[in-house]
Amino acid sequence: MKKILVLLAAVITLMAVRTWAQPAAAPADKQYSITKKAKVGGVGGFDYVYADADGRKLYIPRSGTGARTTVFNLDTLESIGTIANTPGDHGVAVDPKTHHGFVSCSPIVMFDSETLATIKTIDPQGGRPDGIMYEPFTQRIYVLSHSAPNVLVIDPKDGSVAGTIDLGGQPEQGQSDGAGHVYIDLEDKSQIAVVDATTMKATAHYDLMPKGGAPAGLGLDAKNHILFAMCATPANCVVLTTDGKILDALPIGAGVDSGGFNPATMEAFSSNGGGQGELTIIKEDSPTSFVVEQKLQTMPGAKTCTLDSKTNRILLIATEMLPPTTAPAAVTPATQPAGAAAAGGRGAGRGGGRGARPTPAPDGFTILVASK
Repeated sequence: MKKILVLLAAVITLMAVRTWAQPAAAPADKQYSITKKAKVGGVGGFDYVYADADGRKLYIPRSGTGARTTVFNLDTLESIGTIANTPGDHGVAVDPKTHHGFVSCSPIVMFDSETLATIKTIDPQGGRPDGIMYEPFTQRIYVLSHSAPNVLVIDPKDGSVAGTIDLGGQPEQGQSDGAGHVYIDLEDKSQIAVVDATTMKATAHYDLMPKGGAPAGLGLDAKNHILFAMCATPANCVVLTTDGKILDALPIGAGVDSGGFNPATMEAFSSNGGGQGELTIIKEDSPTSFVVEQKLQTMPGAKTCTLDSKTNRILLIATEMLPPTTAPAAVTPATQPAGAAAAGGRGAGRGGGRGARPTPAPDGFTILVASK
């Protein structure tokens, strides 16, 4: 009986002190490293970054004075032009067939991805455009908004509005399985909405609590029907697309704002801008086995990322910050220095914390490349 009591006490102690499992490090030759840093500079705030792997362009919208979308050669990171008058610092999506691109600003800007010339502007119909994605099954553009309509669906051929979708929450990032199902995380509801791409209706909502909350990034292994919801908890919830069952929850860095999944490497990844900045890599060893493979230091504020699916490189953006010398007076959003919020995500959210903020370094805006 004494031995049983001792064993029981040991089990209870282990349960009490249980922490996240430590990363199972990948072999050195299979780990990511920051292989390039391109300090491209430029004033203005920023949010999303988008790699057009087919067109070999990298798009980064910049807000503030001279709001525009900056465009770079995806291979060399050299500047190749801008798309003018794109107010806001949100996202870009390109239809690979028509070569028509869209910037999720207000109004939405439709452009020619080969010449970068603006084709037309589109009324967001009361929404506040934020995230954006190309949906390949219906060959349409989804513009995500934190206010109704939550999704504005656009026909990329002519920029006409095909419809709207009510999600019942604030969307952040979406993924399509290419077979008629779209998955969109809802940050304020801690849910993933399932959308029928044909009917443009939400058909289900998968709860992430208590394993994860406030999802901001989303990856999809379409072949194995697995979602990776990157949450501000911080955790990466691994979810079945078929019924919303949570298979696992793994630790990620603080301040996540985007992520994805690479079927070529069977890795989910999330960009986390809190602290020193971290790119968390999760390996899918099998449809039921997942492990944190690597935690790569990036840059403070590197909270969004994009995948170049042709080279398997992951690109992130951030700006160098000057340390504050004294605590600044409180500022309102209207007077906050352009780009200051980027050091800790949008506002003080996603692990950014409150208090004195550092000042962006002049021409400190940087593109980072992580590759093996």
